[in-house]
Amino acid sequence: MSVRPSPGTGPAKAPPLPSPVAASAGEPRVPRGLRQWSRDLVMGARFALTGGREAWVRVLLTAVGVGLGVALLLLTTAIPSALASRHDREQSRNDMTFRSDVVKKSDRTLLVATAGTTFHDKDVRGRVLRPEGPGAPLPPGLKEFPAAGDMVVSPALDRLLKSPDAKLLRERLHYRITGTIADSGLVDPHELAYYAGSDSLKTTSQTAGRIERIDSFGADNNPSEAMDPVLLLLVLIVFVVLLMPVGVFIAAAVRFGGERRDRRLAALRLVGADGRMTRRIAAGEALAGALVGLVLGAGFFLIGRQLAGMMEVFRVSVFPGDLNPAPGLVALVAVAVPAAAVAVTLFALRGVVIEPLGVVRTARPSRRRLWWRLLLPLGGLALLYPMIGQGRENGDFNQYLVIGGVMLLLVGITALLPWVVEAVVSRLNSGGVAWQLAIRRLQLSSGTAARMVNGIAVAVAGAIALQMLFAGVDSDYTKVSKNDLTRAQMSVEVPDGVPASEVARRLSATKGVRNTVALANSQVGDGRNEPERQSSVTVGDCAALREVARLPSCKDGDVFAVPNAHWDEYTDQLDKAGTKLYIDPSYGSDNKGKEIAWTVPKGVREAATRKDPQGDERGGFLFTPAALPEKAEPALYGTVFLALDESVPDVRELVRNTAAEIDPLADPITWSQSTQSKRFTSIRTGLFVGATCVLVLIGASLLVSQLEQLRERKKLLSSLVAFGTRRRTLSLSVLWQTAIPITLGLALASVVGLTLGTVLLKMTSTPVGVDWASVLSMTGIGAAVVVLVTALSLPPLIRLMRPDGLRTE
Repeated sequence: MSVRPSPGTGPAKAPPLPSPVAASAGEPRVPRGLRQWSRDLVMGARFALTGGREAWVRVLLTAVGVGLGVALLLLTTAIPSALASRHDREQSRNDMTFRSDVVKKSDRTLLVATAGTTFHDKDVRGRVLRPEGPGAPLPPGLKEFPAAGDMVVSPALDRLLKSPDAKLLRERLHYRITGTIADSGLVDPHELAYYAGSDSLKTTSQTAGRIERIDSFGADNNPSEAMDPVLLLLVLIVFVVLLMPVGVFIAAAVRFGGERRDRRLAALRLVGADGRMTRRIAAGEALAGALVGLVLGAGFFLIGRQLAGMMEVFRVSVFPGDLNPAPGLVALVAVAVPAAAVAVTLFALRGVVIEPLGVVRTARPSRRRLWWRLLLPLGGLALLYPMIGQGRENGDFNQYLVIGGVMLLLVGITALLPWVVEAVVSRLNSGGVAWQLAIRRLQLSSGTAARMVNGIAVAVAGAIALQMLFAGVDSDYTKVSKNDLTRAQMSVEVPDGVPASEVARRLSATKGVRNTVALANSQVGDGRNEPERQSSVTVGDCAALREVARLPSCKDGDVFAVPNAHWDEYTDQLDKAGTKLYIDPSYGSDNKGKEIAWTVPKGVREAATRKDPQGDERGGFLFTPAALPEKAEPALYGTVFLALDESVPDVRELVRNTAAEIDPLADPITWSQSTQSKRFTSIRTGLFVGATCVLVLIGASLLVSQLEQLRERKKLLSSLVAFGTRRRTLSLSVLWQTAIPITLGLALASVVGLTLGTVLLKMTSTPVGVDWASVLSMTGIGAAVVVLVTALSLPPLIRLMRPDGLRTE
């Protein structure tokens, strides 16, 4: 069809075309082609920036779309810097070195005790400090050591303790707050942490790992292991899947207002511009929008950077200063985005004939070809195919093949979707007026409709593939707990010097505790020092001992032997009446002189082993309290298992408070059915955070795109209303124009996502399985974003459907 230039877009408003002028003798000679390109690009930019209100609206729409993408790209490039900063701060405050036997007491040493707790599923990092001299190392973030009974807290913990919901936590942390921890001592701004002072800390052989003597912070006694190849693959896929929709949206944003721009270009043909020149001028307009978008993107990034310090997504946050993109990556974004704007514009105009009297797209466009569109996903599969069956036993996956293959598969969606939309809508005819209006519009501009949903389709396909991969390898990084949650739901490690029975008694009096089982433990050997044969000792009343063994009968004063536990070697040899054994034997100089002699009495009965609530077998000797030598009690370290009444509100918090009253260093542990690898969990959390940011970008960019489409159809909508078309009909037609492409896009995304997920599972040598709930949820989220955007665009649509929209100044 042929369209005449609209009023106000003719040569009267266009800047005069420059005539070619030879470079003067004093100027450096520039190749003619490059000079022509630069002149035309500059002219296009002048059209965009000085073309009046209409041009500015288009530039602003393009710039906002590009700016949102650039901001997310900058935030993504800053992630490695943020993670490195978090790790550095975590490492700089490391204090659990397990080197107390190496570091000797001096005026430059510090005693540190772990005193962390949990409050409503939020971890609170706690340390109790006792400097042993004026030269003791000061933890990062502190100006001075807190006095005994005082504590220094993180700003987040300070806010929490002052909130009305933290009554139970205030009762547990009964120290006086005297200051706050600086940022250098915290992993992130929302971390809950405190340092408390004490004058009674001391180290013993039983406190290793809980109370340490150190002479510096930041020791690295646990060098990082090489990351599992499958986890590396997950990281690569996460980054590709999160960044691809961003690139797709940037490419779509630079094409905003294409129809009006093409009509303006037709006016240039009247004053002597040829076809190539008009395309370069169009590229210059897109370049101007992209450059303004870079500026807006930098502003959005700085705003998002500040908001990052106030927000917490999936319990992850960062300090604003941590988000520092690498200069090389920033330069790459600054060059790639304008270059992509020029390239996309030239590519979009390849099938448009711009003549002096209008723009011709041909009355019946040629059908899109399928063969070259299929080459992209097939090429992606070809790149990934050599790694099928590699698993984690054959080294790391080839990063270049992984990135290239996944990108080709996802880019294949953007190539296939226009063909799918065109093929489907060309066969849709019958229906109501709203349906007919929508179908006719889609038949005339199926490419525009496909561009609107390309980004959401790419995001959904990537999310489906990642969900399949995460679900497939989840069991490899999840360890099922041996804990028997039908017998106990919590346990408390008994502090030194406190009888386990006393701890059990006080915990039994706590509201919501149904039952307690107190078991104390130690070792027994056939020599005072370095015994050749040894076994374990378990102390408890008869009810407690029945939790770990099958007893024939029991009364206080009995002793039992439990041989043949799966790890036991010497109990049957040590269980000889009259044999002299030593409870808590020493090894080297450790505990020397504190061993307790015990002679095996007659009548020690055998008992069969039984797994305890933690799923462990206990062999060795079982003592009832009356049978234990008097001096042996200080050598015991105990555990109390608790069965809870889950109907009592905050029952776990009440248990933690009671444990803190018994000893601030008591360690209540909440049991769970399984535990998961921290690296795997952090990667999954990173995916959720990134996916949230991408969904926000998708919604914002789709809304901008929808508003731009409505703006271009303003006169058409006004004309239809002026001729009597009901607003309800037009609104429904707009909804159909959105619903049909998104349905096709999500269907294509599901196919590509399932294909990519299957290939990734085969690469990791994992049985292929489809988590249909995740597939449907990802598809539903994509559809919900589009529905929300469409709903937000209805008020502007209603305002545009007025007959006075036909007025032209």
